[in-house]
Amino acid sequence: MKPTGRVLSGMRPTGALHLGHFHGVLSNWLKLQNEYDCFFFVADWHALTTDYANPAAIKDNIREMVIDWLSVGIDPAKAVIFRQSVIKEHAELHVLLSMITPLSWLERNPTYKEQMEALVEKDVRTFGFLGYPVLQTADIIIYKASLVPVGVDQAPHLELSREITRRFNHLYGNTFPEPQTLLTTSPKVLGTDGRKMSKSYGNAILLSDAPEDVEKKMLQMMTDTARKRRTDAGNPDVCPFYETFHALYSDETTVEWVREGCAKASIGCTECKRSVIPKVLAFLEPVQKRRAELEKDPTAIEAILRDGARSAHEAASKTMHDARKAMGLE
Repeated sequence: MKPTGRVLSGMRPTGALHLGHFHGVLSNWLKLQNEYDCFFFVADWHALTTDYANPAAIKDNIREMVIDWLSVGIDPAKAVIFRQSVIKEHAELHVLLSMITPLSWLERNPTYKEQMEALVEKDVRTFGFLGYPVLQTADIIIYKASLVPVGVDQAPHLELSREITRRFNHLYGNTFPEPQTLLTTSPKVLGTDGRKMSKSYGNAILLSDAPEDVEKKMLQMMTDTARKRRTDAGNPDVCPFYETFHALYSDETTVEWVREGCAKASIGCTECKRSVIPKVLAFLEPVQKRRAELEKDPTAIEAILRDGARSAHEAASKTMHDARKAMGLE
């Protein structure tokens, strides 16, 4: 029997996913689906907050992303998998919450300020972008989810959802549980250039990359920049490759061999890389085999999303009845 508590988590449809997505989010979802009542959703409306001018790719990105979810083991028999925009109750609750959310709460949101500075190439001075946390709150409480898995750096963002929920409950009676942070430990996954792995940086190793492409990317990955020659001693603690791949995939014996060999210059960077490449390929092999099977049936993803939408709609409809009743709207 699963413990009491419903978990809600979603991802924006950016297309095929990479190793950073797996270790940062999906590996945690695999555990949660066996422990809680989980709702995992495709956040396609959220994708429009920054990509509203070019929405054409979102539909294809949804399919690619959900295939990756299923390929790594996210199971529609254990979790509800659905598309946000199909459940119109998200939008209705978003409207109602927007009526009670002070503008100052949104303007002080640290994510809003950070992304306004980071997304200089896009015009994000829109109501939808500013109100992103209100829709996020609706996504969570429409299912009366009590737990939201986030990393330590994201925990402050969930506090705004709690504030909005508390304000609703204060005004209209105790209708929604306050969503609580389910802290997750996300390992640091660096890309081939030493920055955080991201498709936008062009430094990602995709879950769907062919084995030869994975090997090529890993062999090209940045190492200790101070180690110019094979005979130079290195420092694994400042090596992006070691920090990501050996930390995640190597056993203690290999890790010790790499640390000692690098520090004493008895092995080179290529030897270091080749010692772990087979382990990464072995991890990806069943994932890609499952992906190939799913791609043979173009209707499978639609059927899974359709079934998930029925379960999500049933839960969301009941919640909206409670919300409307609390506000005197029915």
